[in-house]
Amino acid sequence: FWDWWTGKTSSIEEIPYSDLNLKDGKFYYRPYDVDGNLLPFIEVPLKLGDKMDLSRFRESYTSKKTFLLGTDKYGRDLLSRMIVGTRVSISIGFVTVFISLFIGIFLGAVAGYYGGKIDAAIMWLINVTWSIPTLLMVIAISIALGKGFLTVFIAVGLTMWVEVARVVRGQIIVAKEYQYVTAAKALGFNNFRIITKHILPNIMAPVIVISAANFAASILIESGLSFLGLGAQPPMPSWGSMIKDHYQYIILDKAYLAIVPGIAIMTLVMAFMLLGNALRDALDVKTS
Repeated sequence: FWDWWTGKTSSIEEIPYSDLNLKDGKFYYRPYDVDGNLLPFIEVPLKLGDKMDLSRFRESYTSKKTFLLGTDKYGRDLLSRMIVGTRVSISIGFVTVFISLFIGIFLGAVAGYYGGKIDAAIMWLINVTWSIPTLLMVIAISIALGKGFLTVFIAVGLTMWVEVARVVRGQIIVAKEYQYVTAAKALGFNNFRIITKHILPNIMAPVIVISAANFAASILIESGLSFLGLGAQPPMPSWGSMIKDHYQYIILDKAYLAIVPGIAIMTLVMAFMLLGNALRDALDVKTS
């Protein structure tokens, strides 16, 4: 599973060439250099006993590739990098939402259920965190912990918990006055069981809706960080870094190099926002 998710190094060396000839029983090809210039013919090192004609050699050792979206300025397939870059966006969404739910539900539940000075202290922390611009906080955390993929997970996740905590706190303040909570207290259940077994399962609908919105927001933040050079580092493909590498081509004849990853970001974010709206309508008791 890990090799499927992260990929693995290919054992085959790919060499782009222009001409292929058979002379005196040996095969010769004319490769390109990194700048796209043709080099002199080079003999193909074959295993002893590999005797075949030109058509058999092409079938066994060479292939013709078609790049549906073209290649970037380094000659890499844009479509392949777009597909691999999807893993970055999807994984950043799942991990950051998980971190925000873990922190937000815990602090919101404690503040809403116990109230008093505990509620005041947690609300002070929430208000301070809320007052700091999200992107600036993420940039500060990324600089403090260093650039990298895991740093983006932590930085974005630590800025998404505030909305979750505020919603959970408000829902628990209302829910703890319901009769089923009073009955649970009368039966002698401890506070941890009342919160986890009775209150939280009944207030998760708005939390799920916020999680879908946070998923979309985390994708946008990660793309912005990658565009600024603080996100996933090369050679790991990221949609934000792909826009950064090719945004100057927008005014030239290769605008698609920056437009294609931009459309991908817009489509994925819109999909999760629509999912959040659909969940809101489906989980709303008043509309059902």
